[in-house]
Amino acid sequence: MTAVLTEKSGAVRPPVRPGGPQPPARRRTGRERAFDDVPRWQIYLPLGLYLLFTLIPFYWMLLFALRPAGSTALVPWPMTGEHFAKVWNERSFAVFFQNSMIVGVATLIATTLVALAGGYALARFDFRIKGAFMLALLCSQFIPGALMLVPLFEIFRNLQMINSLWSVVIAETVFQLPLSIILISGFIKNVPVSLEEAAWVDGCSRFTAFRAVVLPLLRPGLIAVGSFAFVHSWNHFLFALMFLSEQDKQTIPVGLNTLIGADSVDLGALAAGGVIAAVPVVIVFAFIQKWLVTGFSAGAVKG
Repeated sequence: MTAVLTEKSGAVRPPVRPGGPQPPARRRTGRERAFDDVPRWQIYLPLGLYLLFTLIPFYWMLLFALRPAGSTALVPWPMTGEHFAKVWNERSFAVFFQNSMIVGVATLIATTLVALAGGYALARFDFRIKGAFMLALLCSQFIPGALMLVPLFEIFRNLQMINSLWSVVIAETVFQLPLSIILISGFIKNVPVSLEEAAWVDGCSRFTAFRAVVLPLLRPGLIAVGSFAFVHSWNHFLFALMFLSEQDKQTIPVGLNTLIGADSVDLGALAAGGVIAAVPVVIVFAFIQKWLVTGFSAGAVKG
C-alpha cells in the first residue's frame, strides 16, 4: 500500500481505509459560520415580504382585468375576457402591439449591431482619444432624454420622419448605445486575443476570425444588451408620444395613456391593457434570465 506525503513535511501517513478514521473536516470560515448560524426564518421572512410587496400590484391588475365590470370581489371569479376584447378590438391595441413590436425588434437589432462594432473597436484598438471617448460615453448617461426632445423633434421634422416609427427607433437606439457599447467592450476584453491571433495564423481575416471565434463567445453579452434595448424601447413613453401623433402609428405606452379620460377611467380596460403590455416583457425575462445575469456581470467585471 502506497503512503501519502503531507504537504509541508516529509512525514508519511497511511491512506484512509473504508470504515476507518476519517481525516479532519475543513474548518469553516467566519463568514460561513455566521451564515449557517442565522435562523432560516430571518432569511425567508424578509424575502417573503418583499415578494408579497412586489406581487400585490400585479395581482391587483389581474383582478381588475379578469373580473366583470362593476364587481368588487377580491377573487376574479367568474372570470371574464370582456376587458381584453374591448381594448384589443375597440381601442386598437392590436395596432399598438404591432407598432411596439416593430420598434422593439428594430431597436434590438440596431443597438446590438452598432454596439458590437463600437465595443470591438474599444476593446481591441488603441487610439489617441480612447479615454476621452469612454468618458463621454459615461457622461452621456447623466443626460435625461427629456432634454433632447426639442432638438430631436427639429431634426426628425427636417428629415420628414415625424409620424414614422423609424424616428422612435433611431432615438431609442441612440440613447441605448452608450451603455451597450461599454458592456460589449468589457465582455470582448474577457475573450483572450490569442484566440483571434491563432485564427489569423491559420489564414483567417480579422472579420472571419471575429465571426468564427469571438462572436460565439459573446452570446450572453449580446443577449443581455439586446434584451435590455428591447424592454426599454417597449416600455418607453416619451419618444413615442412626441414623435407619433397619428393613432395608427402609436405604441402600447401611448395607447395606455389614451384609456385615461378627463372625467373617468375604465379600470378594467386599463388593467387589461397593462397585462397585454407586460406579457412580452415577462416572457423575455423568463427565457433569458440566465443569459442576462451572466452577460451583465461579465461585461462589468473587466473594463
